[in-house]
Amino acid sequence: MRFWDSSALVPLVVQQPGSAEVEAWLAADPELVTWTLCGVEIVSALRRLARDGVLRESVVAGAEDLASELLRRSHVVVDVERVKALATRLLRVHALRAGDALQLGAALAWADGAPAELVLHTFDQRLALAARREGFRVFPDGKG
Repeated sequence: MRFWDSSALVPLVVQQPGSAEVEAWLAADPELVTWTLCGVEIVSALRRLARDGVLRESVVAGAEDLASELLRRSHVVVDVERVKALATRLLRVHALRAGDALQLGAALAWADGAPAELVLHTFDQRLALAARREGFRVFPDGKG
């Protein structure tokens, strides 16, 4: 079981440079753990791609359906109060945006304080650095 940030999930639902890599991760371990607001972040990313002219509306609609299905079969961290407390601490010690701190807070809540040997997937470099510093194994991280 691995924690998936939204930046790692988007390439599963639309073709992107990292799609083959994330498909291999999913094949290696099909049990996903996500944060309860991950779906909102995915829709935001997909709609931004549509506004920027990278994706057609029909592709976005299909990708949103695929994302919903992925999230339905994932283990979802829903303890908002615990995640908020963890995210607040993370913002004080790491150079993160609020959304990334919430993602990492959710991963830490899932890890129950013991992230060593647990995997977190993200393409966000700031989140990856903070997650490594908190003890997670992060992919991709150039250390592979």
